[in-house]
Amino acid sequence: MDLKTIYLTLLVFNQLFYLLNAHVSSGEDYDSSFSSDKNLKLVVDSAKSPRYLLYEVNPGEGFNLRRDVYMRVAVLVKALNEVSPWILVLPPWSHIYHWKSRDIGSQEKMPWSTFFDIASLRRFVPVMEFDEFLKISKEPIIDELYYLQHYKEGWETWEEKMDKRPCINNPYFLDEASKLWHGWFFGYDEKVAARTLECVSVMGHATYLKPFLLYNTTGRSVMIDRAETVLHDRYGDALFWQVRRSMRFSKHLRDIGDVFRMDYLNSTDEQDLTRLEENWMDMKRKHGDAIGGPYLAVHLRRADFVLVREKDVPSLKHAATQIIKLLNDLALSKVFIATDAPVQEYNELKGYLKDYQVYRYQPSMENRLKYKDGGAAIVDQWICAHARYFIGTKESTFSFRIQDEREILGFKPETTFNRLCHENDKVCEQPSKWMIQYP
Repeated sequence: MDLKTIYLTLLVFNQLFYLLNAHVSSGEDYDSSFSSDKNLKLVVDSAKSPRYLLYEVNPGEGFNLRRDVYMRVAVLVKALNEVSPWILVLPPWSHIYHWKSRDIGSQEKMPWSTFFDIASLRRFVPVMEFDEFLKISKEPIIDELYYLQHYKEGWETWEEKMDKRPCINNPYFLDEASKLWHGWFFGYDEKVAARTLECVSVMGHATYLKPFLLYNTTGRSVMIDRAETVLHDRYGDALFWQVRRSMRFSKHLRDIGDVFRMDYLNSTDEQDLTRLEENWMDMKRKHGDAIGGPYLAVHLRRADFVLVREKDVPSLKHAATQIIKLLNDLALSKVFIATDAPVQEYNELKGYLKDYQVYRYQPSMENRLKYKDGGAAIVDQWICAHARYFIGTKESTFSFRIQDEREILGFKPETTFNRLCHENDKVCEQPSKWMIQYP
């Protein structure tokens, strides 16, 4: 190639970069027909790599729904990494409805490592704790913040689309002195702010955000709030199960559950055929590989469900009737109960089951201080996941996540996808069977 050709090539490249960068930085209204050409890679991505994606969820959402949203965003970040390097910044845990204990100190700003195995998460997608992100940042400023919202006018036909729109509800405020946006940033309100804020109406799956993030943002750090607005790309497929399998509970919580199983329920991984492989990517179980410990596990959701889902939650007496039938049918004498019921309700239920051995996990004060209410809930789930037979509560994400764990361990579906029924149910419809898929 002669010098003239080289010069012209560089000139064209520079002009393309200038036009592309000007478009992305212009702040003009977002057009849902933006380019998604994978060959069109922003030079700014390489200059600033890696980039960081932060996200937040509606403050009212519970622990298990938040876990579900993580899966959606993790799949998005995996798709982003097909083009350029992105790291998913994990939002600290706080303000969960069911975390009501007042005698164990603050339940805010808790890292993911309290509950999950970070090394396991990283086998699916690059992740880091929020505190780690703050340490490597020159200043605690998020470059771009996008607040996701539904379309104000609603919709008649579902279609994937997104547009920058005026904010319907904006929880952030602009500080006129600093020109920075302030609000709830994982409990770090006084420390953290955002340079820019825009509201985006969206209808679509999580990876529908991929072209927008790649080609219509330039910040080193980008945050999407109300991430639950976008949906799973393909619920229940092999990719879904890959990210789900990567979400292993932290070893310290698994160990607590394992000790409880051994001490009270005559249950060990060797006997129950539930041993985990060191790396989830090496683990592939068939239905029936696991037999579980010699006990029945029950998740009985009470608390808010008694009010908002009255027709789905059985009375304590009717729940006990179903539990007794299962114990007799399965020739079991032990039942483990995970419930958010107050002590008096639990004692009433236990009274109906006086001919059987009834167990409930009650963490020591040391463990409550270390792992809080969220840790206790995970130990409950872990114990339920290893039972010979599990029965849960209709439409409870707590029950759903136990069903996931049992699929990963290799239990027969008929021992997993079961629910307690209301006494007025003419037909006791059982849960949908979302069975594990492997690549």
